[in-house]
Amino acid sequence: MAGPDLRSPEALARAVDEAAGHYRQGRLEDADKICSRVLKAAPDWFDALHLAGLVKLDAGKAAAAQLLLAKALKLNPAAAPVLANLGRALSALNRDDEAMASLDRSLAIAPDSFDTINIRGHVLLKLNRVADAAAAFERVVMLEPRFLGARANLGNALARLGRFEEALAHYDALLMAQPSHPETLVNRGEVLVSLGRLEDAIAAYDRALALRADYTKARIGRGTALAARNRHQEALAEFGRVPVADKRNADVRHNESLSLLTLGDYRRGFEKYEARWLRPGMPRRRSFGKPLWLGEYPLARKTILVYAEQGLGDTIQFARYAPQLARGGARVVMEVQSELVALLARLDGVSAVVGRGTAPPAYDVHCPAGSLPLALRTDAATIPANVPYLTASEARVAKWRDKLAALPAPRIAVAWAGNADHANDRNRSIALARLAPLFAAGPGSFVSIQHEFRAGDVEALARLPNVMHVGDALADFEDTAAVMALADLVISVDTSVVHLAGALGRPVWVLLPYQPDWRWLLDREDSPWYPTARLFRQVRPGDWDGAIAAARDRLARL
Repeated sequence: MAGPDLRSPEALARAVDEAAGHYRQGRLEDADKICSRVLKAAPDWFDALHLAGLVKLDAGKAAAAQLLLAKALKLNPAAAPVLANLGRALSALNRDDEAMASLDRSLAIAPDSFDTINIRGHVLLKLNRVADAAAAFERVVMLEPRFLGARANLGNALARLGRFEEALAHYDALLMAQPSHPETLVNRGEVLVSLGRLEDAIAAYDRALALRADYTKARIGRGTALAARNRHQEALAEFGRVPVADKRNADVRHNESLSLLTLGDYRRGFEKYEARWLRPGMPRRRSFGKPLWLGEYPLARKTILVYAEQGLGDTIQFARYAPQLARGGARVVMEVQSELVALLARLDGVSAVVGRGTAPPAYDVHCPAGSLPLALRTDAATIPANVPYLTASEARVAKWRDKLAALPAPRIAVAWAGNADHANDRNRSIALARLAPLFAAGPGSFVSIQHEFRAGDVEALARLPNVMHVGDALADFEDTAAVMALADLVISVDTSVVHLAGALGRPVWVLLPYQPDWRWLLDREDSPWYPTARLFRQVRPGDWDGAIAAARDRLARL
């Protein structure tokens, strides 16, 4: 059947109105057909070009949308809505800088368009300008409080900024308006986990799953919250309930691996730990043009490149496998962070150590450091834990000997905070002032090897006469190792400091959060990875005072 006669402007306008009605009802195909007929009859009909661009954009055809919107813009360069939607299309094509320029032009014409500001916020998130995105969404909420999507976006941006209490307030406001919104309940659960309100988080996930039983993100979140309560068997059962279609979800397998490893099931845990490479936001496993080796065959007379993939502590922990590889007949080459090159160059069994960015010697196969426990079939009974496997430089020890010898014994090296960018820094780092009971525990002296100070640390240090700060004078890990070699004890939260002390075979006390990293297992004071380590755990989430008190009492008995 032929379409309506579109020879008059009135007929064209009526057709576009009809297409707009279909568009508002979500009938994109019907809207698209009418727009196509209009543009065939009148290729420069502005309203049809704009609407056709919106239809293509909502149908996921961003390239076609961009062409239509750009053509409409040539007809009316000051059309703010077209500029805004062109920004959406350009962002969908990952041309985000151009998208921002188009959105800024739109806002220069219509500065209070909350739709445009909201789109701009999304682009800012893509550009990782999270604080700017939060400000944009905040303005949208101010201009139009009923815009629930913008409030959700604001909560998500605030959560990414670590402003969890503020994010929670916005999620609660959303749930007042939409009590049965599973996505908001899951976002609320994630924030509650970050705040340590684990039972409340589990309840939020329960509500989400009651609304949508097959909601994989809610199932993963509930399992993660159970793991944070150290209820790892229940967490594994939860991950096992993920719908069959999502069983290969990388987050599911990675979280399963962390629970299995925390429970000491290393064979299954390290196998699932390979899913770390597939998680969103994680770097891809590197390709070197040579085979990846995961223990499939002996390496006699072959050269293996072992490369650092995560933090400094991980590199130190897994470096213990190099001698084992060498005993199997392999020539071992390591590529590590520049800070560790000199230290690991003295590791038995290593032929060469290079820093990242430096071409290594020729090799036959490669393996990421964190995959060595899998490749070498590690279980709880076969962890290579002969310490020390690292040694301090004699020249650096000589450099520090007189300075530390002048201090009263016992000399205790301390660190209280790790990398502020670490995903779990909120839970694992401590303010220096909180350690005051430890410094008052008895005779001796303390040596601060802390590199980065946080708010209040400088003032707290000034009030501790028996703490000498040397962290600023530690040029590298060689200096840190030398100070540890001269100290009688090292006390630290879970950072690379602990791994270095353990690898050096130095007595080290580790202050652990309620949910420890997988390598510290559960319910034990010792570590199969570091025989000289003693663990002081929170007995309740956030209870640093209890862990510090236990360390203080033990220190008083030294």
